[in-house]
Amino acid sequence: MRTLRIRTFTLLCFFFILTVPWIFYVTAHFMQTNTFSFSKQGPQNEIQQRNLNETIHMIESNPGEWQDPEWQRRLDAQLLQAKMDAVITSASGREIYRSNAARRGAMSAAERFSLIENGRLIGKVAIYMPKSLGVGGISILAGLLLAFFVVGMEMRRFLLKPLEKMSLAARRIAAGDEDVRLPGSRIAEIAEVRDGFQVMLEGLEQASRKQAALEEERRFVIAAVAHDLRTPLFALRGYLDGLEQGIARSPEKMAKYLAVCKEKSAQLDRLVEDLFAFAKMEYLDTELNNGIVNLSHVLRKSVESVNPYARQKCISIASYAEENCFVSGDEHLLERAMSNLFDNAVRHTPPGGEIHVECAKEGDRVKFAIRDTGPGFSAEELERVFEPLYRGESSRNRSTGGSGLGLTISQKIVRRHGGDLEAGNHPEGGALLTGFMPAADSDSPNICTEASNA
Repeated sequence: MRTLRIRTFTLLCFFFILTVPWIFYVTAHFMQTNTFSFSKQGPQNEIQQRNLNETIHMIESNPGEWQDPEWQRRLDAQLLQAKMDAVITSASGREIYRSNAARRGAMSAAERFSLIENGRLIGKVAIYMPKSLGVGGISILAGLLLAFFVVGMEMRRFLLKPLEKMSLAARRIAAGDEDVRLPGSRIAEIAEVRDGFQVMLEGLEQASRKQAALEEERRFVIAAVAHDLRTPLFALRGYLDGLEQGIARSPEKMAKYLAVCKEKSAQLDRLVEDLFAFAKMEYLDTELNNGIVNLSHVLRKSVESVNPYARQKCISIASYAEENCFVSGDEHLLERAMSNLFDNAVRHTPPGGEIHVECAKEGDRVKFAIRDTGPGFSAEELERVFEPLYRGESSRNRSTGGSGLGLTISQKIVRRHGGDLEAGNHPEGGALLTGFMPAADSDSPNICTEASNA
């Protein structure tokens, strides 16, 4: 739909207001004079002057016939043809002849003269001609009124109605009604405002959907956290009650009860720590302590942190990491992200399995991959593996010891560093976690320092 600027619309309205009265005046002039000429000496004025001369000659040449009805009829015909009126009075002021008096208001006196014969006043004559300026003025006024009426209707159609509808739509939106259809307009400025309103409405709809999703996620997180906290607390309380009531009488049984209590308290500590890290990454706009980090070094440190647990399950970890995998980021957060990935791999790898780690620079980014020989991800898990507090176990038990936040935290940390983390299954079996981050500038002087420290 083509649009007009308000300035162009105003100029068109102004031109229309000036043009219509002029068209009316020209039309009225043509209907009255049968010509488009406005010269005072034009053909129509010559005809009127000739008719006036003939009428004056007829009156002056026959003063004795003024009262003759036949002569008066001939004068009436002459005056009607010439579109004029006349009044003849005697020397004493008595009216002898008067033409159509009903038209006198639209006439103006053109000639007044007295007829004298042999030095004696015979009578007085007044001849009236049409008021041409009156017809022109009326036509101009009519055209002006019509122009203002048309311009007013168009202004209401193009300006006022869209603004009124937009105001009503804004009130409906403020009342919570998002199913509002905004009116279109052929005025560019109003169309731009309408587009702005449409963008705002779409933003409100997206915000409402996001708010609903966040509310649903909040309810899920609260329910999941309550469940996850209740399970170890219930076991911890049961074993503490057993100790208090003296059920564990032998030193071996007391040691077993204390070991279980210690294990449950460690689970609680790990869960609270994961929840705090998740909340910090989700809601706090913390600044990264950026520096040049060797990702291969971070991976080695993360492997060392899970080696004791891996050795308990007889799991071997093979690392194939290049030494030039430098990225810009927060070393502490990156180490936490990689530790979460290795912890997840060790927990889901069966005893005697293997974990393969790769890290290499590919173009302008550093790519890393962690693969285990566990059961891998199911189709449902691949869709929800990075959801907060999601675990593949349908019963939500803690046989694997996870909180359901490790992969979520790792993905958020990698994304904070400008990269991404993806989950999949290796063709030869087992889960495969692949990530990438932008590589640091190879000319940076800090890289040499970091490499020597590593």
